[in-house]
Amino acid sequence: MAGLDAAALAARTLLDGGQAAEDIGGALVDWLSRAGRSLDLALYDVRLPGAVGEEIAAAIRAAAARGVTVRIAYNHDEDGRDRKPLPPPPRTEPELLETLGVPLRAIPGVPDLMHHKYVVRDGASVWSGSTNWTDDSWTREENVIVIVESTGVAIRYQEDFAQLWKKRKVESSGKVPTDPIPVGDADVRTWFSPKRGEKLAHEIARAIGDARRRVRIASPVITSGPILGTLAEVAADKKVDLAGVVDATQIHEVFEQWRMNGNNTWKTPSLMFVLRNAAFTGKRSTPYAPGAVHDYMHAKVCVCDDTVFIGSFNLSHSGEQNAENVVEIADAQLAEQMASFVDAIRAKYPALALD
Repeated sequence: MAGLDAAALAARTLLDGGQAAEDIGGALVDWLSRAGRSLDLALYDVRLPGAVGEEIAAAIRAAAARGVTVRIAYNHDEDGRDRKPLPPPPRTEPELLETLGVPLRAIPGVPDLMHHKYVVRDGASVWSGSTNWTDDSWTREENVIVIVESTGVAIRYQEDFAQLWKKRKVESSGKVPTDPIPVGDADVRTWFSPKRGEKLAHEIARAIGDARRRVRIASPVITSGPILGTLAEVAADKKVDLAGVVDATQIHEVFEQWRMNGNNTWKTPSLMFVLRNAAFTGKRSTPYAPGAVHDYMHAKVCVCDDTVFIGSFNLSHSGEQNAENVVEIADAQLAEQMASFVDAIRAKYPALALD
C-alpha cells in the first residue's frame, strides 16, 4: 500500500489483527500535525485510552496552541445506549473531549446517527473512510482509511461540517453538490446523507447494475432497497463476477429485526438470494455487549468495474437517513486495490449459514 501522503488519493486498509494502534495513531498524528489554519473533525466514536490517545490529544492541543482553528462535532447518543445496536452505539465521553480545550458541538444521535469519521485539514485535505477513532477499530476490525488531497473535495466536506455545526441536526446536513471533481488522474464525487442519502443509494445501485466485469462489496449489512434489489438482479443474471463479505452476526440480527417489523416479506428473501447466489462470506463477530471486544467486519467498500465507493455508509436503509459521507472515485488502480482487499477479507471467513 502506498503511504497515506504519497499521492492526491490514497487508501489504507486495516485487517483484524493486521496492525497496531500505534501504527494508525502515528499516521494520524503526522497528518494532524501538518495543519496550518484549520481542523474540522466530525467523529462518531472516539475512545483511545493510553499513550496512543494521549499523543493524538497532544497533536490537537498543539495545533490549537499554534493558532489553528480546531472544531469537533461528535455524535451524542445518551438516550440510545440501550437500543439494539445496528450499528453499535458509540461510547464517546464528552468529558474527555472537553479536556482538549477546543470548541465542541454535540450532535444528537436520536433517532438518526451522526456517523461520520472525517477530518478536514486547512480546507485542502480530507481524512475519511469507515474507521472510527477507537482501539478496536484500529486493531480488531476490517476498515478503510481514505485520504484525498483536494481543495475542491475539502470544500465539500467543509460545507457538510458547517451544516452540522450551525444547526446541530442530522436531518439538516448533507446538502452538498455531487458533481465530479478532478483529483490527480481520477474523478471524485462526494456524497453526504441524509440530504443526498437516497440519491447515493440509487447511485451505488446504478453502478452495480452497469458493471460489466466485477462487483466487490464489503459492508456489515445490506438493507438498502435500491441496492438490494439491483444485487438480486445481478446475482440472478450471473453475467458479472459478484462477490463480497458481510458481518455474519449483524446479518442474522437484521433478519431477526425484519421478522419482527414485517420487512421479511420481501427483504429477507432478496438478501438471502444474494448471499446464496453470489460468492459472499461472513465474519462471525462478537455480538455487541458493554465491555465486549468490537471485532466487526466494519469496512464499507463497493467496487463496480473501475469505480470505487468508500466511506462511512453501510449499504443500509438507515444509512440513507444518518449523517454519512462517501467518496465515489473513478480510478482503475484504486479499484484494483480495493477489490483485492475485499477478496482477501472474504477468503478469511466462511460462507454464511442461512437457514
